[in-house]
Amino acid sequence: MHARTRPSSLYEQLQALPDGLTGEILDGQIHTQPRPAPRHLRAASRLDRIIGRRFDDGDGGPGGWWIFPEPELHFVPDLEVAVPDLAGWRRERMPQPPEDHRFTLVPDWVCEVLSSSTESRDRGIKMPIYAKFGVAHVWLVDPRARALEAYALQGEDWREIGRFTGEDLVRVAPFEASVLRLQDLWIG
Repeated sequence: MHARTRPSSLYEQLQALPDGLTGEILDGQIHTQPRPAPRHLRAASRLDRIIGRRFDDGDGGPGGWWIFPEPELHFVPDLEVAVPDLAGWRRERMPQPPEDHRFTLVPDWVCEVLSSSTESRDRGIKMPIYAKFGVAHVWLVDPRARALEAYALQGEDWREIGRFTGEDLVRVAPFEASVLRLQDLWIG
């Protein structure tokens, strides 16, 4: 009989998580969360379809981007690993996506959909990591408050570029070439 070996590295521990959990390695610690609730899923999937159609596919928008839901971002391979709800890369910076699941090129944009269980981590841990590694734009979408906060990296700090709510029609960097109707993101 063979003894069961424990995963030794943080990344091996991340890979050994049971189905139904998403894990990240942030500031040297593993963080996990269960699959998101319907409000969260709705906001993320609608935003993926709207932004993706216009900026990834170029249908009704300028194209020129790769947009991926829940990519595994390896800011430091296997040591600093974030999984945002959405991320995007300008195609001039990333002509082709990676062959495996590890994205090692820093994205140009990330979007986190906030929930009561992830908001403090998204704001307090992940946003500073995104700034440290040079993500140019971050959106925080809160389906409970029906709000979108947009930030641009200025030096090493985030500068708020807009806060939008409810049913606003908005143009928000880096996707200001197209109007986003916020009500399309919410349930009910």
